[in-house]
Amino acid sequence: MAKLLLGCIADDFTGATDLANNLVRAGMRVVQAIGVPEGPLDADVDAVVVALKSRTVAPAEAIAQSLDALRWLQAQGARQVYFKYCSTFDSTPQGNIGPVTEALMDALACDFTIATPAFPDNKRTVFKGYLFAGDVLLNESGMQNHPLTPMTDANLVRVLQAQCKRKVGLIDHTVVARGDAAITARIEQLKAAGVSIAIVDAVSNDDLLRMGPALAKMPLLTAGSGVAIGLPANFGLAPSSQASALPPAGGHKAIVSGSCSLATNRQVLDFIQRGGAALAIDPLRIAAGVDVAAEALAWAAPSLDKGPVLVYSTAEAGAVKSVQGKLGVDEAGAMVERTIAAIARGLVDRGVRQLVVAGGETSGACVQALGIAQMQIGPQIDPGVPWCHARAEAAQGAGLHIALKSGNFGSDDFFTKAFAVL
Repeated sequence: MAKLLLGCIADDFTGATDLANNLVRAGMRVVQAIGVPEGPLDADVDAVVVALKSRTVAPAEAIAQSLDALRWLQAQGARQVYFKYCSTFDSTPQGNIGPVTEALMDALACDFTIATPAFPDNKRTVFKGYLFAGDVLLNESGMQNHPLTPMTDANLVRVLQAQCKRKVGLIDHTVVARGDAAITARIEQLKAAGVSIAIVDAVSNDDLLRMGPALAKMPLLTAGSGVAIGLPANFGLAPSSQASALPPAGGHKAIVSGSCSLATNRQVLDFIQRGGAALAIDPLRIAAGVDVAAEALAWAAPSLDKGPVLVYSTAEAGAVKSVQGKLGVDEAGAMVERTIAAIARGLVDRGVRQLVVAGGETSGACVQALGIAQMQIGPQIDPGVPWCHARAEAAQGAGLHIALKSGNFGSDDFFTKAFAVL
């Protein structure tokens, strides 16, 4: 079997599919592994994305998981390594983006790498080192209210420098606009000034494509998923519909959502306004000992034959903070994740074979509860969100189509659109 061209480490499960989606669209055959595989790669693919659940764990644990993934990818012969984080760069003052980046640099003896969460297809752009979400700075986009990783500063050089021992610099849009040679020259200039990590501006896909050739020989890349569109060409690959082919879909349809992002709130509302069957679950009832998962499954059972059902804990920022105040931030999130994961497993037990999961932490919990070890990446629903196909323990060996949607991704009609794609 040919050695891997690209080995990727993603800090959450939706982010992993986001990255894999862009690689597939650019012509790579991709498998996503859920956690670090225990044995060697047994698929003939160009890239593997190892999906971790490391974004919000303690920095030491995130480093340990990431280095474990790196060792496995190196054993498969990966020629280049890609550390993928969210296009909103969300983290805490302690990490985990900076600490993991530096640990990977140490392990790879890498003296320079780039960092950019830019993903213009999803309206994430970087200009003068500042991250924009749509037309506003990141800290004005709603991300300042994120329940786990609130982002109150849009200056990525400042944000990353606070997490790193190495010096952080900037490759700005005037350099990127001049292409490969200018980017390479700027990298050498930064290295001579003692800079080891550079935020890179990108306001369009053209910027990302110009960046690609300059990154070809870099042992380690760190980015959101946008940079991926410029990498397959470095290996002589071009877009192909065969890269995204999946088996035909069947079975019941369902959506579970634990994200509280503004985008997911709109998607839940759109689904309900279209007449979709939807049930909200209450974290306080879970905390009181009520078997909310059993209630939700009993509610869903009669409706599965009629069309997609939605079970959600999505809420506005004020409501989320109220629940966190009563239960604690960590416990509130973990409790909801466990409940939604149990609901997802119960739905698959009842014949759901097309499942959409909204929310990064929720997706991680659901994939683990379903007993999914790896996923084949298929066609895109919206930028950053593909359908995938997996063999799930909960499906008794049957195939399951699953889409893992980052909370901030997708159009308002995403939940309806997703099933139309299949």
